[in-house]
Amino acid sequence: MITPMASHDTLDVVGCERLVEHIVSGGVHGLFVLGSTGEGPSLSLELSRQLIETTVKQVNGRVPVLVGITDTCLQDSIRLAQAAADAGADAVVASAPYYFQIAQPELLDYLRQLVADLPLPLVLYNMPGLTKVSFDIETVRQMLDYDNVIGLKDSSGDIRCAAEYVEVASQRPDWTVMTGPEEILVEALKLGVMGGVCGGANLFPRLFVDLFEAHQRGDSAQVQAYHEDLLRFGKLLYGIGQHGSSYIKGTKTALACLGICEDQMALPLHGFGEEERTVVRQRLEQLGQLKSAGIQTVLAGYSNV
Repeated sequence: MITPMASHDTLDVVGCERLVEHIVSGGVHGLFVLGSTGEGPSLSLELSRQLIETTVKQVNGRVPVLVGITDTCLQDSIRLAQAAADAGADAVVASAPYYFQIAQPELLDYLRQLVADLPLPLVLYNMPGLTKVSFDIETVRQMLDYDNVIGLKDSSGDIRCAAEYVEVASQRPDWTVMTGPEEILVEALKLGVMGGVCGGANLFPRLFVDLFEAHQRGDSAQVQAYHEDLLRFGKLLYGIGQHGSSYIKGTKTALACLGICEDQMALPLHGFGEEERTVVRQRLEQLGQLKSAGIQTVLAGYSNV
């Protein structure tokens, strides 16, 4: 989930409530806040706590809420995990601590200390593009020994890596392996990944749910149709501008165009200017040509475009 913001350090509370309702009513099976799309590392502890509390309250037990606690400081991760537990969240998510490029023995030791003090179950988060270190297979294998480590989200974009995680996780039937990049979601599902944590579901949650359910019932033709629409809207909305954060900006601006929430970014990132906003509005109109109910329902439900 993106983080709706009214200013650089102020939560758009009403927009957050509206966004949660939009996503949950789209049929998703859970929410993940304070991840990369949520700009988690850029948010203050106070804003993060408010986001967690607002989200959990609005969800009201309908689906699990997972909270990102990745930080460079172990104790700050534990403090945020405690705030998530106090708010009623269901699990926490942590990648390797970023900045220093740590070795696998150091990562394993860090995880063991983290798990020992966590008040909630932990999902590992493989995000080497931003942390500079991956969870090696042997590290993941050793984390299977901890009952309160319950799965892994892989955002490496490497389908072979995802397949290896699935193979290792088969030793724990209660473990869940999920993928992040939307463009490989279908291929990952075919390899045994159990689901996706997809930023595009901020906009079109039902499209992703429909794709997943079509996969579950073995309807390959329908999966392919949904996949093509998914790639189409990603191509239209994620590539505006020239920066690596354009996918977050495109998602936030589209949500603002739909009247769901504000599109303020957390520093050091900046939101789109009026020229890019105009492009987003035009491309939302183009998406109206796609036939997926998961897209049409959203665009028909909001009159701001």
